[in-house]
Amino acid sequence: MNKMLLLIVASLFFVSGVALAVPPSKTLEFTKSPMGKVTFSGKIHADAGVKCKECHNPQTFPKMKQGTVEIKMSKIYAGELCGKCHNGTRAFAAKGNCGRCHKR
Repeated sequence: MNKMLLLIVASLFFVSGVALAVPPSKTLEFTKSPMGKVTFSGKIHADAGVKCKECHNPQTFPKMKQGTVEIKMSKIYAGELCGKCHNGTRAFAAKGNCGRCHKR
C-alpha cells in the first residue's frame, strides 16, 4: 500500500513538473544575434496548435533549458530546429522574413 501511495505521489510530482516547465504563456528572449533580439512566445505557438513535444524531443531541443542548443540560421534554413515548421508550409518561412523574429 505504501509503495502504491509513493508511486502516485511521485507520478503527480513528475507530471506537475513537466506541465509547469514551459507554460504556454512563457516568453524567452535570445539577445546574442547581431540581427537583433529574438523573442519566442510560448502562447503564440500553443495558440497555433503546436505541442511542446513537437520541439522538445531528442532530435530538436532535447532539454527544456535555454542555451542548451546552438541556434544558427544555417540550421533553420536547412529545415532543422525552428526550420522544421518555419518552412513556408506549416508556418511562415524563416528565409526572407528576418524581421518577423529579429527585432532591433
